[in-house]
Amino acid sequence: MRLNVVVLTISSSASKGERKDASGAAILDFVKARNWQIIRHDIVADDEHHISEYLKYICDTGVPDLVLTTGGTGLSRDDRTPEATRKAIDREVPGIAEAMRMAGRETTPTAILSRQVAGIRGETLIVNLPGSPAAVGECLEVIGDILEHACDAIRGEAHDSGSG
Repeated sequence: MRLNVVVLTISSSASKGERKDASGAAILDFVKARNWQIIRHDIVADDEHHISEYLKYICDTGVPDLVLTTGGTGLSRDDRTPEATRKAIDREVPGIAEAMRMAGRETTPTAILSRQVAGIRGETLIVNLPGSPAAVGECLEVIGDILEHACDAIRGEAHDSGSG
């Protein structure tokens, strides 16, 4: 399956042009390497309402299969991406975030402090990734092989391989 992907970088400084968007670039490289279609790449400030409204709007178009966000998943006061994502999603997919945190813990013990969320809005999977380019790479390495299957399942196109 060729996924249609939206990349959303959440960073006040990058949205003002004060910092390079290295983590968004890491996601773009990952998506291009899988030959998926990048339909949008946007940068927004750390604003919970704006992030939530963006996610609702972009998912409700019905175009993206997958939205990958980067940034705003830490513990600082401005890190509101998980809260914004929870306001936008219909259902959470906790195993994705859990897998990323546990895998990250192997190389970076503080990875368990990341507050990523993954969930579904309509027929779109939204996955929050950390703001560090290295952490983005580690997380995508962990979940990369399940994203197509997850998107197929959301759209009702996956075939159950279980015997139950």
